[in-house]
Amino acid sequence: MGVSPQGDQRRANRQRRGSRGGRPTGFDRPRYARRNEVERTINALKGFRAIATRYDKRAYVFQGTVTLAAIRLWLR
Repeated sequence: MGVSPQGDQRRANRQRRGSRGGRPTGFDRPRYARRNEVERTINALKGFRAIATRYDKRAYVFQGTVTLAAIRLWLR
């Protein structure tokens, strides 16, 4: 199921073509809103240089850096 809205003509064309029409015509508004929220959060986290460039070698250290950055964003 797609998450971005489609125009009426695109939706009608996809339905007309049936199984050859490409992606499904459905649009799930809550799913789209959640995707937008996740993308904005990831972009905010990338504002922290250590996360954007991944300086940490070990995964657990990187996870701690992400956690600390998320806490800082939440406290703003």
